[in-house]
Amino acid sequence: MSGHGIRLSRRRFLQVLAGGTGALVVGIRLADAADAPLPPAMLGDNLYDLGAYVRIDADGNVLIGARDPDTGTGVATALPRIIADELDADWNRVGVVPLGLGVGNDNGKPRWSYGRQLGGVGGSIPAAWNDLRQVGAVARWLLLQAAARRLGVPASRLRCEAGTVIAPDGRRFGYGSLAADASKIALPSSVPPLKNAADYRLIGQSAGDVDARAIVTGTALYAIDHYYGDALVAVLAHCPWPDGTLARIDTTDTLAVPGVLKVVQLKPEPGQPPGSTVIAPAVAVLAENSWAALQGRARLKLEWKPGASAGENSTALEQQATALLAGDTAPTSRVRNDGDVEAAGRKAARRLDATYVQPWLAHATAEPMNCLVRLDKDRASLVVPTQAPQQAWAVVQRLTGLAPDRIDIRVPRVGGGYGRRLDHDYVAEAVLLAKAVNRPVRLLWTRGEDFGHDYYRAGSVHRISATIGRKRQLLGWYQRMASASALNGRGVAADRLWTSELLADQLPAALVPNYRSDWYALQSAMPRGPMRGMPHLSNAFAVESFIDELAHQLREDPLKTRLRILGEPRQLPLGSGGTLDTGRLLNVLKLVADRIEWKNWLRTVNGLGIACWHVDGAYVAHAIEASMQGEQLTIQRVVCAADVGRVINPRGLEGQLAGATLDALSIALNPAITFKNGQVQQHGYRDYPLASMAQLPNDVEVITVADDRAPAGASFLAMPTAAPALANAVFRASAVRVRRLPLMKELLRLL
Repeated sequence: MSGHGIRLSRRRFLQVLAGGTGALVVGIRLADAADAPLPPAMLGDNLYDLGAYVRIDADGNVLIGARDPDTGTGVATALPRIIADELDADWNRVGVVPLGLGVGNDNGKPRWSYGRQLGGVGGSIPAAWNDLRQVGAVARWLLLQAAARRLGVPASRLRCEAGTVIAPDGRRFGYGSLAADASKIALPSSVPPLKNAADYRLIGQSAGDVDARAIVTGTALYAIDHYYGDALVAVLAHCPWPDGTLARIDTTDTLAVPGVLKVVQLKPEPGQPPGSTVIAPAVAVLAENSWAALQGRARLKLEWKPGASAGENSTALEQQATALLAGDTAPTSRVRNDGDVEAAGRKAARRLDATYVQPWLAHATAEPMNCLVRLDKDRASLVVPTQAPQQAWAVVQRLTGLAPDRIDIRVPRVGGGYGRRLDHDYVAEAVLLAKAVNRPVRLLWTRGEDFGHDYYRAGSVHRISATIGRKRQLLGWYQRMASASALNGRGVAADRLWTSELLADQLPAALVPNYRSDWYALQSAMPRGPMRGMPHLSNAFAVESFIDELAHQLREDPLKTRLRILGEPRQLPLGSGGTLDTGRLLNVLKLVADRIEWKNWLRTVNGLGIACWHVDGAYVAHAIEASMQGEQLTIQRVVCAADVGRVINPRGLEGQLAGATLDALSIALNPAITFKNGQVQQHGYRDYPLASMAQLPNDVEVITVADDRAPAGASFLAMPTAAPALANAVFRASAVRVRRLPLMKELLRLL
């Protein structure tokens, strides 16, 4: 199909274009704001436009565009179902198409056609909830108007059901028969009334992933599967030090490989923030196919000169952090300071201190970094696995200088994001290479490059001190964290660098009268960036593990300790503008406790662990049963409960919670990134092992809370509490075993 496109805007008119094979491609053009070309699947004979997201053909088949990249979170199913419900579409006749980037030209500035386009960060559904319902309502209104004109009756007397408009006398008109007329009707001046929740037919009902069949049959196309016929394949050899330089290069043997056409050097652009330019100096081999490119890369003779990072060592950095928190050094940032922590300490009957260490982590996406790019005189066309197409656009626009609407970015299903694809160094590399060779380029990172040149989750050390009153009340809490900020060098003010590492409102803030949180900055040249579940992931592990240690010192049930800290159900204002609903948090905590049969906590030979957390208006808890045979850990059961407000697709939510749980358990069990002399020591899954099926539980029991509140996100919601619940279960099963009988007697006395 031709690369020319049918564009979106507010005023529609028919446009007919010649396809690449000479066939006619028919679509509807909305001409007010020249938006990005539609995906080819949304073009074709008899497809009628009912807005920026909806196309209906004469047979009544409906195509709905999914605006956010799907990284495995299920938004390609959930977002179109929001539209389809308001549209009263027959879901069995709905096809879903990833929209790609929608951008128009507003006097040289970008105008985003679809609003926010961001995937895998937990905000897709909350951000789309109102917008996409309005989209569906407008499309339904157009169909009702078309039917009303045909029948000569007021539209208010008609109703829609499963892809059909129904008249008072029972006559039915399929959407396909009305689509052509509906596409010619002017849009309403205001949004038509939205459905009442009682009338939802798709929202709240389970549906399978729209891409499931393609995924399990191997026919799903990811960005790495796309190509242009004349594209050169490019593979890279990055400098092992992010701040190193190329001292010597010999390309003689490389250029002798049949199919290798050129070798190009790449350097990070000075002054550009991380994630928008080349991640480290690199040498690219461009060839006619991937085999030739890899063979040419293997024959490169390179000598790299280390930079200042050559002295870095992950073990030494951890020791530095531990020493920093043990001393009296003033923090880099005081994140929160409620009450008087020192005064609370003077009144305390008991005090507890603990230190927790978290390793550096890699994203380890299944689909390595890649980018397909074609640069023509006045247009750039890319296929990119990105979580943030608007940020990818910014990189391309800076490097090409093209007008905003001359950059076309397609985003197929993404083979894992986890925050890595919020950065676009690989896009910058592909564009620079395409400019260098004046040919389309298909950039492919090897697995080794993917591990060795990541924007890592920085390791961290947490030190928590708590003071407890004579009546077991938590009087004071002082938490200190040392880490290398993921925001360093990204244009964030120095006094806000902690925001990638901590939350001022994280538990137990607002629940303890005297609460202090400090952050200590570590200096590192290792690249850092967004990571799935951060900053909740590492902090929840420290906090929820520490609460179990508090319970152990108090010789009481850890659930009882948590219930006392949370107190009565109430709404607590948060500094971020939201509220903490302790009732909802208590509810998910009690749900997992009941399901895991926490009443047997004292009597089971296995260990039971529990943890809870809140994330942007959503609430989650885990309970885990684990057994220890010597050093052999077996995860017997895992229960997760979540309250995300209104659920769009229960099956999708359950899958997301189960998947995030397994991801968190895998991170907790095995992998860590280490570096020595400034070089990362892990180069693939062999030395960065994800958990095997045998190490993980057979099932994750998921409980979702039915709620009529506006939906909250769930992308990584289950990650913060899975690891501490497991750690607490292991603690109960192993570390406490030598004291089990005295502890049981004391607990039974207290109960």
